[in-house]
Amino acid sequence: LFKPVSRCYTMKSGHRGALLETEDLQYVQEYRPENGDIKHLRILLYGPVGGGKSSFINSVSTVMRGRTTIPAAASATTSDTSFTRQEEETQRHFTRSSSMMMGLEEGSDSGVRADDIKLAMKGHVIEDHKFNPACPLSDEDPGYNQTPSPDDRVHVLVCVISANSSEIKEPILQKMSSIRETLISVSAGIPQMAIVTNIDTACGEIEKDLKNVYKSKHLRKKMKDFSSAVGIPMNCICPVKNYSDEIEIDDDVDSLILSALRLMIHFGDDFIEDM
Repeated sequence: LFKPVSRCYTMKSGHRGALLETEDLQYVQEYRPENGDIKHLRILLYGPVGGGKSSFINSVSTVMRGRTTIPAAASATTSDTSFTRQEEETQRHFTRSSSMMMGLEEGSDSGVRADDIKLAMKGHVIEDHKFNPACPLSDEDPGYNQTPSPDDRVHVLVCVISANSSEIKEPILQKMSSIRETLISVSAGIPQMAIVTNIDTACGEIEKDLKNVYKSKHLRKKMKDFSSAVGIPMNCICPVKNYSDEIEIDDDVDSLILSALRLMIHFGDDFIEDM
């Protein structure tokens, strides 16, 4: 049911590929939750710093608008410190969805805490709340939502990681494991998936031609290793290339991003229906 059929066009070219891309774009643009109590499909992006969370949101905006845009602050350098210091609530004009970005760092006093992500998943974090890495959110803080509605909850949890990462450090894995335990024990089946970014710089064959993405043994091994490390199935992991140095839109880049977006909507829509 969840097989992202739209991925097929990333291996093709010509009229058929353009048709499928148009269908995916229209699907994402026109999606609306059928549940009347939910206005937005809320997607939480989290992962190690430098994974490409802000760049992915920028890339989504570029795809949807058909031109390059920079709606979310993104760092052009690699750093061990989270560039995104707050929850970025991006209400889109093009679809009834919103996203939050949270960077995981080593140590309990840096990056967003796993406990704060758990609260966000359950809808206890108000919009535009600025997290303090040194102090977790409590029910006495003004940023705490005492009575979250179904519309306040996170409907899809998406881990974002760079294909250039040689390995995920143990402290980060521990935080990610804690988040997964919350999904199982508390959060009543919130679907989770993953996005692997920077696939072009991680593999020379993909850099030559993005259509080689599903032919690359190197990338497949990376995805398998990541799947084993965090427990996310391979068919729930989407490789993407974020817009970075392009000044014009690229059909192959758009195809992968739209494929990931459609899968997010599928997962989130089914979760909302179960709610």
